[in-house]
Amino acid sequence: MAANMKAVKTRIKSVESTMQITRAMELVASSKLRGAKERADACRPYFQELYGALQEIAAGNTDFSSVYARKSSQEKHCYVVIAGDRGLAGGYNTNLFRCLEEAADDQKYAVLPIGKKAVEYARRRELECVTEQFGQIAELDVADCFEIARLLCEEFRAGKYGHIGLCYTGFVSMLTQEPRVISMLPLTDLFQGERREPVRNLILYEPDAQEVFDAIVPEYLAGLICGAVRESVASELAARRTAMDAATKNAQEMIDQLNLYYNRARQAGSTQEITEIVAGAEEG
Repeated sequence: MAANMKAVKTRIKSVESTMQITRAMELVASSKLRGAKERADACRPYFQELYGALQEIAAGNTDFSSVYARKSSQEKHCYVVIAGDRGLAGGYNTNLFRCLEEAADDQKYAVLPIGKKAVEYARRRELECVTEQFGQIAELDVADCFEIARLLCEEFRAGKYGHIGLCYTGFVSMLTQEPRVISMLPLTDLFQGERREPVRNLILYEPDAQEVFDAIVPEYLAGLICGAVRESVASELAARRTAMDAATKNAQEMIDQLNLYYNRARQAGSTQEITEIVAGAEEG
């Protein structure tokens, strides 16, 4: 009995240590979440308007034929996958990768991973990587987003990939994060409905329409990637906060159960000792 009670007491101390860690991680995630949410909220209107503008361009007609605005004969896809740098965030990374697999289906595709978990996923699945240069999302800045967009445009123009997609997690609320896959290139993939008006030339460009358009598209893509990164960072922190809060509560419940078991075992031991003393006195 004494050995069993000692094991329970050791287990209680171990769970208490774990609970201290999960509580600390929850507090850290909560402190970082406010700033990340503000950045995501500030960027969301720009992100939404940018994506809407791309859809309008795809739905309209221009007076030139850009490589970005026409379908490619190359069927190979490339996905920019934005995951986290760390685990312990519930199903955040797992749900994102599941969303990617559902979108890719049986297609042949490559990835450009952003975040350590995305890099690990690509290596584990032996996927073709465009580059692993942006493997840490915590160190990613706006300049890196423009570099990613430039690289993707170069690969698309070279005909290496016929479709470019963006896989990230959208921040819906503190308790809800939604993994998504959206299309970036070609622009024709963004337009899914019927034209509301006849095809017409929208703008006259000077000096050269195609040159201006081709220069603008990478800027659009960089804006989309930057917005998706901020959404993903806020989503990861919210998911980690929720997961650590649940882990802390579970640890507290486990401690309560162990304390109850420990007290019952100690009471049973005391009762047995008293019974043995009484029995010995009666025999004497």
